[in-house]
Amino acid sequence: MRTYKELLLTAREFLKKNGVADADIDAWYLLTHVFGINRADFFMHSDESVSKDKALLYKKLVEQRVSHIPLQYLTGTQEFMGLELEVNGNVLIPRQDTELLVEEVLKVCKGKSVLDLCTGSGCIIISLSVLGSIDKAVGTDISSKALEVAYRNAKKHNAEVNFIQSDLFEKVVGNYDIIVSNPPYIRTEELENLMPEVKDHEPKLALDAGATGLIFYERIINDLNRYLNPGGYVFFEIGYDQGKDVSRMLYEAGFIDITVKKDYSDLDRIVYARKVSG
Repeated sequence: MRTYKELLLTAREFLKKNGVADADIDAWYLLTHVFGINRADFFMHSDESVSKDKALLYKKLVEQRVSHIPLQYLTGTQEFMGLELEVNGNVLIPRQDTELLVEEVLKVCKGKSVLDLCTGSGCIIISLSVLGSIDKAVGTDISSKALEVAYRNAKKHNAEVNFIQSDLFEKVVGNYDIIVSNPPYIRTEELENLMPEVKDHEPKLALDAGATGLIFYERIINDLNRYLNPGGYVFFEIGYDQGKDVSRMLYEAGFIDITVKKDYSDLDRIVYARKVSG
């Protein structure tokens, strides 16, 4: 029988040997996932033996991590805006950059109706529903599998969100005060340059944005005026080099107060704008 300490040390060395960048962190998170222990428990009981079944499960997950399956898909969860969300291979793993998008929307969303296009795991619209005191929350996605995950996440956090399977605005009815989207924005030719965790495991449907990387912004902006109330806001997450192009498209569509915000790496990451009132 092996102890907690032996399992953790063996996993760390195995992950490092096989080139996993965050070997120490990943070994620890997988240990907490399998055994349900925190750091205090570990230090108090590190020399105790563990059950054979759980030791084998831990070993299996560590081996899967070496094959570049994302840690979050192995544990099935990711924290976002303080909420624990379910994730699997049908949805993108929510990133810290997207929290910046939510934080910007939170500044203006109280009492408003909000539509989230390309909702995926539902991380954006669920966070806004839980934290933003919004009046109406709708999320759309073309993937039925993604919407199953989003629905479970909303139910877990008692978020009143209506999810619709729709190709962008295809099945959307009515108008909204705020439209937000983190659409696919990776150029097709750049997909192969992504980390194995992303290119081999996250859904390409949520990544591939054609030759220019701008196809979804073009489609959304072309229809924005039909679905956004006068004086309403649109918020986008963007690729680091897409700020000027998305801003230009919004300007040409008649939007005002166009603003580009940077992420923690000082790269363009958010674009938002307002529709003219009246």
